Amino acid sequence: MTSSSLDEIFGCKLYFKCENFQKAGAFKSRGAVNAIFSLPKVQLMSGVATHSSGNHAQALARAAMIRNIKSYIVMPKSSPKVKVKAVEEYGGEITFCDNNLQSREDTLFSILEKTNAIEVHPYNNSLIIAGQATTAKELYEEHKKLDCILAPVGGGGLLSGTALTTRLISPKTTVIGCEPKQADDAYRSFIKRKLIPQTNPKTIADGLRTSLGDINFSIIINNVDYILTASEKSITMAMRMIWERMKIIIEPSSALPIAVLLENKEYFKDKSVGVIISGGNIDLDNFKW
Repeated sequence: MTSSSLDEIFGCKLYFKCENFQKAGAFKSRGAVNAIFSLPKVQLMSGVATHSSGNHAQALARAAMIRNIKSYIVMPKSSPKVKVKAVEEYGGEITFCDNNLQSREDTLFSILEKTNAIEVHPYNNSLIIAGQATTAKELYEEHKKLDCILAPVGGGGLLSGTALTTRLISPKTTVIGCEPKQADDAYRSFIKRKLIPQTNPKTIADGLRTSLGDINFSIIINNVDYILTASEKSITMAMRMIWERMKIIIEPSSALPIAVLLENKEYFKDKSVGVIISGGNIDLDNFKW
């Protein structure tokens, strides 16, 4: 999608890849389907399992349903209700955990031991990354000469896939990761050139509260040009702007590229910019501007 009014506001040409219209409401469907359909049936007899705040959870449960296998999903207690409901509708068996990475991992480990299910990590998995890489591939198929491409970064599956696709198809395009200032482990890891875990993230962008994966970090450090951060105020402003100007619903994590544009207008002036809108799953009953 494009928006002439947003082009005017930002002083550049924007091309939006709208994964909020994707199956299960986010880009995560690409990686989940690729992972499950790349594995032989014999490996999937005991089902699949993962931990996720929502979008990967929905995507994996849906992919498992399509392939007629069991899915076990660990979700933080704070996960948006809309995402919990979607996992249930796709047949996923949910186990709730505390709102921290250690609890996620410990709960998942106990489920893997009990069920013998195969873990399909939300982002630190080569099959997942390959699936997410098709997002940028489709954008380049329509717009071959982008000066830069922006993608949000949490665990790093989308950004690492975007970077790999860009280096293969459009190597002159600048790849920029976009992250909340209040959950900036990827930014700090990128600057220090070593993996720094996420600690106590406090951001409205619930999908970006997780730590960067080591496989993802290795790809990002070698193929991404910049990681830029944005404030909570800018994230909220960007989200509203997309809702009001483009008449489409996006979730807070999806607003990061627009928030980065808001805070760095001069850099993007007169450029052709690819913007990946990562998803549109939001709990409208509890969301507060």
